[in-house]
Parts: sequence; C-alpha cells; structure tokens
Amino acid sequence: MAIGGTLFTVSAPSGAGKTSLVNALVASTPGVKVSISHTTRAMRPGEVDGVNYHFVEPQQFLAMLGEGAFLEHAQVFNHYYGTSSSWVNAALASGVDVILEIDWQGAAQVRRQIPAAVSLFILPPSQACLLERLTGRGQDAQAVIDARMAEAKSEISHYVESHYIIVNDDFNQALREFQAIVIAQRLSQSKQSERHAELLSSLLA
Repeated sequence: MAIGGTLFTVSAPSGAGKTSLVNALVASTPGVKVSISHTTRAMRPGEVDGVNYHFVEPQQFLAMLGEGAFLEHAQVFNHYYGTSSSWVNAALASGVDVILEIDWQGAAQVRRQIPAAVSLFILPPSQACLLERLTGRGQDAQAVIDARMAEAKSEISHYVESHYIIVNDDFNQALREFQAIVIAQRLSQSKQSERHAELLSSLLA
C-alpha cells in the first residue's frame, strides 16, 4: 500500500519566481507532480490542453462547481480557475506529493478542506528587485507598474498564513530550501511510522 503524499500550496507575488522554482523542483525531485487547473479562459499560442490547463467551457466549469468537483476555485478577470478534488486525492493516495501554484485565497480554501496541506510562500529579495521584475522591458505605463506593485504588496501581506517562507534571491539556494521542505515532510513521524511499520515492530519486539 502506498504511503500517502503531501499536498503543498505555493503562493507568491507576481515576479517572485514561483513558477520557475516549482518547475525546477519537479524536474529534480522524483515523486512530485503539479496539479493542472481547469480554466474557462481561451488557450494561448503554445499551450496544450491537459498540459498547461484543462480548458473547459464556462457551462462545464459551473456544472463541475455545482457538483463539488473543485478543491478550490477562483474567478480572475472574468475567467474561472479550479483545482480538481478527485485528481488531487487520487495523486496523494498513490503516494505522490502534489504542488498547487495558487494565490493566498486559494491556499486558504485548500487548508480549510485539507488541514494537513503544507503552505509555502516565495518572497523576492527586495522591493527594488521586485520592481525590476515587474517592470519587464520598461514598456508599461507608470500607472500599470504602480498597480502591479500594489497588488504584489497586498499578496505579500499574507505571508503570515504560510508554514514556510523561501526568499528567492539565489535561485539554486531557494531550490535547495524547497527540496529540503519536501524531504522533511517525507521524514515526518507519521509518514515514517507508516513506511517503516515492520521495522519499528521488530525493533520493539
């Protein structure tokens, strides 16, 4: 019987490097998968259905929502996004650790349904660095940049709701810290007691 995996939520302000860290973790750590969300937005060039997102019509999404199919969901810019409860539960039951890239509101929804979920928050190393990342090529109007910074600061204010914080200054160091959190969860007493039940029984005989 597989030892159940751990559900991780990973939140960050835009520009903190969350997606790059998650991709690097999955590529370097066996037994970790990223949940693929359902969305009602249109597919963009280069995206693949079932790889980037599960693209569905609004009517289908709302029907799934009514059936309680989503672990969490949100409406962003008139489009719906949701995480499949059945997929997450099946992956965890098979022993896979699952990562949800999600904002603080989604992470809060997940914690209410799965209290054992482990939440991480990724921070930029400084406000100047965050501004540089959000500015991009310098083609955006100042009002747009200001709005992005305000949104980022609002997101950052919710770091207190997370179990772990990683500052993404040196990428390789941040990745090692991310890996350490995943490994630590795998070595928890509850997981190890289940994994090594026979050993523990023999040692205590």
